Formats: sequence, structure tokens, C-alpha cells
Amino acid sequence: MQGTVDGFSYGLVTPVAAFLMACLGGALGLRCTARSLRHHDTFKAGWLALGATSIGTGIWTMHFIAMMGFSVQQAPISYDRPITFASLGVAVVMVGIGIFIVGYRGATALTLVTGGTITGLGVATMHYLGMAGMRLQGRIEYDTLTVALSVVIAVVAATAALWAAVSVHGFLASLGASLVMGVAVSGMHYTAMAAVSVHLHGAEARSGNGDTATSLLLPMLIGPAVFLILAAVVVMFDPLLVMGDPDWQRPAARTPHRPGVPAPRHVPSYGEPANWSARPAGRGPGRTARRSVPRGGHRSQDW
Repeated sequence: MQGTVDGFSYGLVTPVAAFLMACLGGALGLRCTARSLRHHDTFKAGWLALGATSIGTGIWTMHFIAMMGFSVQQAPISYDRPITFASLGVAVVMVGIGIFIVGYRGATALTLVTGGTITGLGVATMHYLGMAGMRLQGRIEYDTLTVALSVVIAVVAATAALWAAVSVHGFLASLGASLVMGVAVSGMHYTAMAAVSVHLHGAEARSGNGDTATSLLLPMLIGPAVFLILAAVVVMFDPLLVMGDPDWQRPAARTPHRPGVPAPRHVPSYGEPANWSARPAGRGPGRTARRSVPRGGHRSQDW
């Protein structure tokens, strides 16, 4: 018996909420990754780990919020808790591998492609492992071409996200990159869900074992949401993450000299050697300084 699948049981509520969570996780992950790449300090590994956990948690939360709107009319759906939360670990670990490759090997084309491929495969693995945790009186089948398309979207989206982390400067630019990442991740999810078909066992469905979607909603929203909020607090209280490089660390821009306007006088800073080759004011070329002697002494001599 063919099951009737509905991916939007709550209308636009679940897609919009899932998109916002993907954007939040992406924004935090991109800013943390950019922080570790542009400011080398002892907390480099910590920033990379925080970025990987933020992206992985955001994607996982996006997936299961979107799955709240997935239903099969002829059969109730439940979820296996260990498999469901194992998909979260896969997402964080795989995203972490990709981010650490870029963080420690540099932002070359090879590292971006390698890290993006590993991260994208991790996102796809998280999705299909989470789908494997579904329990219903039937069999879930997938269209091969649509599944392959969803994996390609995940890899391209992950590679683009890593490129944005190392190339996009400024808070607003990173915010725009996170919106693009949210669209790509959500597109990957709903492309993968378009490949799903359900074949039920028997004409009458029975309730399965395990936790229902409603029982998973509370830990899914509280745990990851609290983590993302704490990560957002860390980001907001780090000025290098929000505002970028401070002005005193940027090289001073040279102002072009205009004819007829005196050039600004350079005042040497502390520790900078003064320019002793400059001539004293009021003495032209060819004149020499003379040493003064006390009254009644010998005639002054040239230096």
C-alpha cells in the first residue's frame, strides 16, 4: 500500500523556523571560523570547535524542526532516540573535520574542496541517518537521482560556506553569507525529502515503538537552542568577531601629497629612530653650524 506523504503539515511554520535555525548556526559558525583564521592565538582550536559545533547543531536542529511537518496520513511516525541523537554527533564531527582542515592547512583551493566535500558528506549523512531513525509500519524508499542531487547540493553548500568563512569580511557580509547558507541547507533537506516514498505494510497501520515527534520536540528545542544562544553571547562579547580588526591594528593609509600643500610633519613614536639627516630650520645648503664660546675665550671655530 502506498502511503500519502505530506512534508508541510503545519504550513510554512516549520520551513521558516528550520530556515532561521540553519541561518543562526551558519552565522555563528562562519564568524568563529573567520576569528580563528584571521587572529592566530592560543584559542584557535577552541574557536574552530565552537564554529563546527554551531554549524552542526544548527543543521541538525533545522532538520528535525522541518521533520515536525512531515507526516504519513495512513501511519503514525515515531523516532528512535539513540539513532536520532547519533545523527547530531555525526553532523558535529564531520563538520569539525572539514573546518579544522581549512583552519590548519590554509585556505587553498585544495583544502577548501577537501574540507567542503567532507563537511557536505557529513550533512548528507546526518540527514539520512536521522531518516533511518524514523519508525513506522512501512518501508521508506528513495529515488536515486534525487538523493544524488541532494548530496551534490550539500557538498556545494558546505564548500561555499567554508569559502565565505575565509573570504568574506565584515559582520553584514557574514550575515548575508549565513542567509545563503540557510537557503542551501534548507534546499538540500527538502530536495532529499522529495526523494522519499513510503510503502505501508498491510491495509491497517499500527502505532510503532519509540518516542513520538512531540516528545522529541522539547529536548530538541531546549538543548541545541540553549547552546546556540550561549555561542551567540560569546560571539557578541568578542569585538574581533563582531567588528573585525580594530583600527589600531590596520596599516595606516597614505594620504596622497597635493602640490602647494605642506606635507604633514612626521612625529617619531616611542622607540622609532629619529631622522637626523634633516637639516635644522633656517639653515640653507652650504652653511655650517658654529659653536659658541664663552665671552673672553678663543675665537669660535667651524665644526
